[in-house]
Amino acid sequence: MERNTQKNGLVNLGAAAVIFLATFGVTIFARSLAGQVAVVFLGLGVLVAFMSWFQMRLEENERLEKLELDELARSRTGVSLFENKDEGSFPAQNARVQFEKFFVPGFSVLLLLLSSGGAWLLWRWTAKTPAGLIPERAMESLSLFSIFALLLFLLGRFSVTIARLENLRLLRPSASFLLAGAYVCAFTALGIAGVEAKYLNADLWVARGLCLLLGLLAVEILLTLLLEIYRPRVKGKIARPLYDSRLVGLLGQPESLFATAAQTLDYQFGFKVSETWFFQALQKNLAGLVLAQLAVLLLSTCVVFIDAGEQAVREHYGRPVAPILEAGVHFKWPWPVDKIYRYRTDQIQSFAVGYTPDEKSPDANIILWKISHMKEENFLVGNRATATVNSSTADASDTNDLLKAPPVSLISVSIPVQFQITNVMDWAYRNGDPATLLENVATREVVHFLAGTDLNDVMSSNRLEAAQSLCDKIQTAANARQLGAKIVFVGLQDIHPPTTVAEDYEKVIGAGQTKLATILNAQAAAIRTNALAGARSFTTTNIADATRQRLEVSALARAALFTNQIPAFAAAPSVYRQRAYLLNFAAATANARKYVLLVTNTQDVIIFNLEDQIRADLLNLNVPTDNKP
Repeated sequence: MERNTQKNGLVNLGAAAVIFLATFGVTIFARSLAGQVAVVFLGLGVLVAFMSWFQMRLEENERLEKLELDELARSRTGVSLFENKDEGSFPAQNARVQFEKFFVPGFSVLLLLLSSGGAWLLWRWTAKTPAGLIPERAMESLSLFSIFALLLFLLGRFSVTIARLENLRLLRPSASFLLAGAYVCAFTALGIAGVEAKYLNADLWVARGLCLLLGLLAVEILLTLLLEIYRPRVKGKIARPLYDSRLVGLLGQPESLFATAAQTLDYQFGFKVSETWFFQALQKNLAGLVLAQLAVLLLSTCVVFIDAGEQAVREHYGRPVAPILEAGVHFKWPWPVDKIYRYRTDQIQSFAVGYTPDEKSPDANIILWKISHMKEENFLVGNRATATVNSSTADASDTNDLLKAPPVSLISVSIPVQFQITNVMDWAYRNGDPATLLENVATREVVHFLAGTDLNDVMSSNRLEAAQSLCDKIQTAANARQLGAKIVFVGLQDIHPPTTVAEDYEKVIGAGQTKLATILNAQAAAIRTNALAGARSFTTTNIADATRQRLEVSALARAALFTNQIPAFAAAPSVYRQRAYLLNFAAATANARKYVLLVTNTQDVIIFNLEDQIRADLLNLNVPTDNKP
């Protein structure tokens, strides 16, 4: 190793330290988030440059020690003195070996902790402070970071070239960090330039990207340490330093990808692919091809298609430009000069108040009061119902307790709110987050409405009226904030008490329904009994009237018959008596058995059978016949 190599390492260390301190000051001055991450990356570069320079010194001391020992060994006086070469005879070599055995792995672990911890802490810090750059100091910090990038690039490119040409493995880590630090400063300057161009989140996104770079660096160091444990040790083979990052080298020297790709293709195909005209042309014109691809990509952003049912707003350098773009094909300036923001104005959008749908829940499709099928919220609702007791069966203390009904109750509701965007400009620019604001406004109106209504009314007969009233209130609040949205529908769905008291509430409601059913059954029984009693009274009265009329008519008929028999008796008394006798005799003997004697000049023997005879109606029964097979 030559003396100028050690000087190059010292120059790299000094430059890295000075620019690190300068970037630290500029970051404090401008409060750039990307600058904070760049400071951490440059700080790691200072540590790597110091370790590289220190190891150069150790190897230089070892080289000088070997030269001195070789010079002494050539003299006659030093033959016997240096024939026994134990470990104590080479202090510089022992120092270098111990350094590479213990300090280099420990330093790699330190780099791992710093890079991983810095990536994690800065990622959380950027999430909490999305806008940290002071706009008034953007131009000064932009200029300084550009100068830092230029200085690091010149020095890093020179060191990388020297390390590659002379195969200086210890100069390569610091040179790679300097060149990668130049690109980090350049990206930081671009983030600050984006903020100056009214893209306020540019500095944040650059900071996030650099945090990911630190995370990847930590992962690479971890993998390198793990592989170092199982790496085979070959005597005499010089190993790559653990703190020499391949990722940083790739960032500093992206052209090395072509060398790696060329070697891989040559090995795979068995001939020099890297010497073909296509590969040579691709390597020479890569920058032009990349720029042409970027140009085509930018030109493709000049044409925008707005789908049916959509409206779009065009922003020119962050400011909205009229008119509103309707469905169809439109032309604009390339990104990022013009940006398009689409909105579904014909679509009915919706959000939920009072619950959060949980599709993964096993009870999502079970609609029961006692089962929580979604993430529900409880609301306060008025309660005008009062408890009543029987004063004859309860004492004064119980009466006071029961009469003190709570003025409010808890209720769970599932309120879907559907809306439609009617004014795109108001929706996009009047408020920061219109969708969240509309949801918060709807939640507030729901809370106010339920607190002023009655529990029984909102759960029973007045649900439709309550939904319409709530829709009007939300629309009024949205119009007051110029949200540019129309409330289409508000539904009071799935109104029920909290699941913890749903069972008890069902018992109370069930008892009330049972009471009402009992009262209705009693009223029905009373109506049925009164109707039957009235019918029976009407029937009895009609039967009595019919009997009375029949008796009267019969009596009049008998009286008229007697009156009419007197003239007949007066005309022929004997005939009348004979006729009356025969009529009575016929009536009296209607069911008696009669014997007719035809002649009188014979002697007949008459035999009477006085046994009980079977009735004729029993002997002449009609027995049905069974015609079934």
